[in-house]
Amino acid sequence: MNPLTERLRGAGISPTRQRREIARALLARPVHMTAEQVLNAARVRAPEISRATVYNTLALFCAKGLLRELAVDRDRVVYDSGLHPHHHLIDIDSGEVRDLPAGPWPAIDPAQLPPGFELAGVEVIVRVRRR
Repeated sequence: MNPLTERLRGAGISPTRQRREIARALLARPVHMTAEQVLNAARVRAPEISRATVYNTLALFCAKGLLRELAVDRDRVVYDSGLHPHHHLIDIDSGEVRDLPAGPWPAIDPAQLPPGFELAGVEVIVRVRRR
């Protein structure tokens, strides 16, 4: 069986042809892609895939832990298939998103959190521009 099909089944997702093509675009290697980029990549092998199917599948993959949604700015979201611990560097001129190693970054002291809360995770987004 195809490893991507196994990965979908392992996440409790029925591996329809359209979902497999979307998975092929996103999950074969760590990438950052917009929904439009995913749509274009998936349509190479499955031209019938609709925009709604891509958005619904992206939401499903995120809910099942196969992807992370990253708001690059207020008008653009990318989907990150790299699930290893990492942060992001965003070139605000080009829109390119790159992975940054997960540490060492300034630590969050759990004692500084409001009473009744515990730290669940930290995501760092570093925005840069060329000189």
